[in-house]
Amino acid sequence: MGKLRDKMEGDIKLRGLSVNTRKTYLICAAAFVKHYGKPPTAMGRGEVRDFLLHLIEKRKVKPSTYNVYAASLRFLYGCTLGRPEEVAWVGHMKVRHHLPAILSVQEVERLLAALGSLKLQAVVMAAYGAGLRVSEVCKLRAEDIDSQRMVIHVRNGKGDRDRHTVLPKRLLELLRAYWKQARPVGPELFPGRDPGTMLSREAVNKAIKVATERAKIKKRVTPHSLRHAFAPAGSRHRSADPAGPARACIDSHDRALCAGQPGDDPTDEEPCGSTAQDRAAPADTPAPTAQRGVAHRERAWALRSLTEVCSG
Repeated sequence: MGKLRDKMEGDIKLRGLSVNTRKTYLICAAAFVKHYGKPPTAMGRGEVRDFLLHLIEKRKVKPSTYNVYAASLRFLYGCTLGRPEEVAWVGHMKVRHHLPAILSVQEVERLLAALGSLKLQAVVMAAYGAGLRVSEVCKLRAEDIDSQRMVIHVRNGKGDRDRHTVLPKRLLELLRAYWKQARPVGPELFPGRDPGTMLSREAVNKAIKVATERAKIKKRVTPHSLRHAFAPAGSRHRSADPAGPARACIDSHDRALCAGQPGDDPTDEEPCGSTAQDRAAPADTPAPTAQRGVAHRERAWALRSLTEVCSG
């Protein structure tokens, strides 16, 4: 695509889209050009329609893949070429969501053992134990690990948002062992092969695929499926058979929270023995300030208790 590719890449940057989105859009646009063998300026609505039909009928792509191609072509014609009328009709295909394959504790242990190196074990444990996306794990820095508060500072996550997530004790111990062994130079906690670079998503995906085969795990394992096994602290929907130590420690935390253990937090004014329904105010009346304060302290106590439970 030449100069047009450079212009499209610049337009994507100006929109503030992520690096992964930029790469994907450029790959899809290049595939569109390669399919017809002529520049996008010489094509229009007809070629776009035929190409999208080709993806569905000939290549049998999934709806999620189709949507990425459609979004790339909408951006190419709507923004870069300034011809939005060519793609105004392109819609979004409905994606059917399937339940992910959740690994058991034994399968995770086998996967970690098959990875071999401490570096890759720490990467996988961060995705599984802290619920991080693979891109978030690769971007971690040593300063993001707060061992005093037992939290991980996630920078520039999805939607370019920062957040904090829990730091289980076992993950902290593994990170310390990796740090003592590797002594990475530079700010990146998981550097790449070249100086000043970070571990790539592709390298993590490949390592997990190889380790899955070595561990003889029949389920489809990806970095994101490891994240699925992590249960957020605010989740109210539990599986009948929770899988993974992260999910189990959340359930244990919930039981401990409802057990009513006074004295764990000197600021608590009452034990936590009441249920969420008992503490909730009627739907048509706002909760009093005092009740909201108690609920806030209970949530703060919950986060601190969670790190203790995860270390068990």
